[in-house]
Amino acid sequence: MIRRGRPYLEVRTEPADAEALQLEREGYTLIRGLFTPAEVDELKADICAVFDADPPDGRNALPVEDQEMFRYAMLNRSAAAQRAVGHPRLLAVIEPLLGEDCHVIANTAWRNPAGQPGSHGGQNWHIDAGPHVPLPAGVRWPADIPHPVFAIGVHLYLQDCAMADGPTGVIPGSHLSGRPPPFDRLLDEDLDYEGRRVEPLIAQAGDAGLFVSDIWHRRMPTQADDQGRFFLQVHYGRRDIAQRLLTTAQSNQLTPAAIARAATERERRLIGLHPPFFYDG
Repeated sequence: MIRRGRPYLEVRTEPADAEALQLEREGYTLIRGLFTPAEVDELKADICAVFDADPPDGRNALPVEDQEMFRYAMLNRSAAAQRAVGHPRLLAVIEPLLGEDCHVIANTAWRNPAGQPGSHGGQNWHIDAGPHVPLPAGVRWPADIPHPVFAIGVHLYLQDCAMADGPTGVIPGSHLSGRPPPFDRLLDEDLDYEGRRVEPLIAQAGDAGLFVSDIWHRRMPTQADDQGRFFLQVHYGRRDIAQRLLTTAQSNQLTPAAIARAATERERRLIGLHPPFFYDG
C-alpha cells in the first residue's frame, strides 16, 4: 500500500479496506452494492442516451456491429458517469494502491447484446498493458514484498451478470507472474497460474468488479440463455500514467509543425503519437 507524501510516494501505514487488501493480494475484488437501484437507473439511463445520440467512435478496425457496443470517454459525455467514477467507497479501495492523486485514464461504456459476444480481443486471455514489472520465466515475485499496482480496471455493473452472460474471468495471483498469459492458450478455459484457475466475476446491478491491470483475464464464453452485458468500465492509473480518454491523435501537446516533421512511425511514437491500443482502443 502507498500514499502520496510530500512530494513523493511512500509506504502507507494507515489501515485499508478488506477489498483493497484482496485486490493487492489476489489481483481482483468485488464491491457489493456500491450503487443503489436508483443510482443504477440514473446511470443506465444517462449511458443509454449517449448510445442513442452518438454514433460509434470508430477508434479501431472492429466490425461495425462490434464498434456499436462501445462508447468512449464517458465522463466527458455524462454527468452521472463522472459522479460514478468518483464514488468515495470506490476510491477508498483504489487510492491505497495507486495513491491519492491517481486519476481516470480510460472510461468506456460496454453494451454487449444478448447472443452476440463479438470479436473484441477481450475474448482472449490478456492483460491490460504491461506487465508493469516483467519477470523472466522461472522467477517468482518475492512473497514478502507487496507487488506494485500501476493501473486498476473497474466494471460498474448496470445489469446483473451471470455465468451464462459471459462474465469477466480472472486468474487469482497471476498479476504476480510478470508475464502475459501463454500465447498458445489464449482461449483455454482450463488455464491456471500456479494451480489456481479462473474465478468468474458474477455480479448484480450496482456491484463493482475490480482487477489490477497485470492479472490474466478474459470474457468467459456465453451460454444459451445469455442476457448480454452492460457496464461502465473505468481504468484508474497512477499520476505518472497518461490518460487515454482520447486518442493521441485527438489530444496531444504538439504543434502542427512538429507533427508534420515526424516522417516515420518511430518518430511519431517518440513525440507521443501512438496508435490506439490498451485503454484507448
